[in-house]
Parts: sequence; C-alpha cells; structure tokens
Amino acid sequence: MIAVFDRQQVKRQRLRCAPHFADHGFLFDWTIKQLEDRMDVVRRNFETCLQLGSRGRKFQSKQSEHVVTADVAHADIICDEEFLPFKDKSLDLIVSPLSLHTVNDLPGALIQINRALKPDGLFMGAMLGGETLYELRSCLAEAELELSGGVTPRIAPFADKPQAGALLQRAGFALPVIDSEIITVTYQSIFPLMHDLRFMGESNAIAERSKRFTRRSLFLRAGEIYTQKFSEADGRIRASFEIIFLLGWAAHDSQQQPLKRGSATARLADILGTQEIGTGEKPH
Repeated sequence: MIAVFDRQQVKRQRLRCAPHFADHGFLFDWTIKQLEDRMDVVRRNFETCLQLGSRGRKFQSKQSEHVVTADVAHADIICDEEFLPFKDKSLDLIVSPLSLHTVNDLPGALIQINRALKPDGLFMGAMLGGETLYELRSCLAEAELELSGGVTPRIAPFADKPQAGALLQRAGFALPVIDSEIITVTYQSIFPLMHDLRFMGESNAIAERSKRFTRRSLFLRAGEIYTQKFSEADGRIRASFEIIFLLGWAAHDSQQQPLKRGSATARLADILGTQEIGTGEKPH
C-alpha cells in the first residue's frame, strides 16, 4: 500500500498545535458538538465508550458517562488509528471526531473499529470531505504553476460521501448512514487561514510534499488569486470545510435485515402504476 500521509508528521503536528488548539480548534469543537447532538436521539446506553481522536476536548453524552480517549498524541491511550490496541467485541460505542481523514488505510481502520465493537455496538465518526479547502487548493496550484511551472501536493486528498458510504459497507457495518455539512469560514487574507490550519493540526502532512522551504512569493500570489476568485462583498476570502458524518452498527441478529431476493408479495410496477419492462425489452 502506498502511504499517502506521513503519519509521523501527523503526530508532530498534533503535538505542536496542542498549546494553541483552544484558540484555533473551532472545527473540532463544532464537530464534536454535532456528534453529541446526534447521540441524543439514540435511545440506549453505552457502557464502554472510546473517543478515537482527541484534541483536549472529550465527547460528552448522558448515554455514556465514561469515555476513554485514544490518539497519536495527548490522550488517555496513545496509539495510531491504523493499529488499534483493543480486543475484538470489547466496546459498546466508538466516536471519532475529525481523526480518520489522515490515515493511510481507511478501510483497514474502519474494519478494526467494527471488530472492536460488541454486537449491536455503534460507531459515529466525522471526517473532512472532498470539498474541504477546494478554494485554497485551486489558488495554490494556480500560483505554483505560474511561478515555477509545476505543482506539488499541498492539500490532502479527502474522500467524498459515496466513497465513505462504500467504505462503511466494505468494513461490514450494518445500517450505515452518511451525510455531510459544509462549513464556510471567512478570513481577512490567506495568511490567517493558513495560521488556523497550522494550529488546528491540519497543515500539509502528505508523504510526497515538498520538503524545501516554500517561498513567501508563492503565498502572496496565491493570496491575490484567492481574493480575485473567492472573496465576499466585504473583501474577506471564504474557506470551505466539508464534514462527512458516518454512522454504522456492528452486526447483530436483532437488527432489521433486508428481504430475500424474490420474496416480495407485490409488483413495484403495480404500486407505481407503470408498465414493467423486462431485461432487453423495449417500451411500447
């Protein structure tokens, strides 16, 4: 498997941002609050809860009073999301706020999460999606191409909703649900945006990133392009963050099961009042 992310760099970034995270972690705070609100509609209690991904903010829910955190840095349990040290069928609930989008083996991580859940255990996660920072990605690429004639990877690739849904199913989760929200934040210029990204631990951690010092002229030119293409009426630039929410249950016999093929007692065509067309037939 080709490593997309430098996991050691991810760890360094999370350690570095910790002293400043309270002032810059608005995305994490918003996301974990969304997960807490969604948890309120689940009518059951979860005795053992793991929060996978911790930036000093614990998931809180009346359905699960004791929460253990796990992360590559600053958590109750220090571990890599790609190598979870938990026994199979040992946890009732796993929540993951903005942690899984920088793992190299996302399918494998989801499979491990599913295995760690007890039957009928619940996974609720949130990760950055494909629309995240499309404005910054576009402007940096255009500026770099203009100044140096080439482009280096600077914004991480993120999964989209169909891909996330397919990965949940592939990992064996039952009753999977996927949805997303786009958060738009405005900044005075490109530099406060990049400052926020640095101190929320979301700077460039792509394995193939350029290790050379980036000239300030690149960011100045990207900032000019950004203002031209993505500015509001008041002159502030906008930055988009797509948060994809994932929900899935560990399989259990009590869960609703799909009907067997051919077991229907009514024809869909009759219900819809339309003509049924067999394979290879043309409508009259």
